[in-house]
Amino acid sequence: MIRSADPTRDGAACAEIYAGFVTGGPTSFEEVAPTSQEMTARLEEYGASHACLVAERDGEVIGYAYGAPHRVRPAYRWACDVSVYVTPEAHRSGTGRALYTELFERLRARGFRVAVAGITIPNDASVGLHESLGFEQAGVYRKIGWKAGAWRDVGFWQLQLAAQGESDGQPAKPA
Repeated sequence: MIRSADPTRDGAACAEIYAGFVTGGPTSFEEVAPTSQEMTARLEEYGASHACLVAERDGEVIGYAYGAPHRVRPAYRWACDVSVYVTPEAHRSGTGRALYTELFERLRARGFRVAVAGITIPNDASVGLHESLGFEQAGVYRKIGWKAGAWRDVGFWQLQLAAQGESDGQPAKPA
């Protein structure tokens, strides 16, 4: 089941899922996993401005996805960064795809036109998921971050959220 994240109810579970990505390797460039309180605040912020979703199985949160601001300059307001994280047990189960599919619909409904995903590379599973959903590689920052004992590259993929043929005139501000 995919639903909107409830920050108070889901913050601890999302923090626990994410902690493995922070401490288990170079996937996340954070060095210290956020506390459940910090994750609750992130879910509140991103849910209000973009969207935050969780996936549940048998009443347990097994993954989450969110949209967040891409950059602070006003011209970027129609673009958003997206991320998805699932428990190891939910890898390759379709959970990430289901979360992203619903997230993209909600972001489109709010007026966002482009979704951007940053992926520490190599990461064949994440690249495969994103490309299977229509993301195209936009570029790579070479040796941009030091994590897990080495300099890491980050690739950026983007997905056009706006429908083909949609006006290229100035859009309304995202909701």
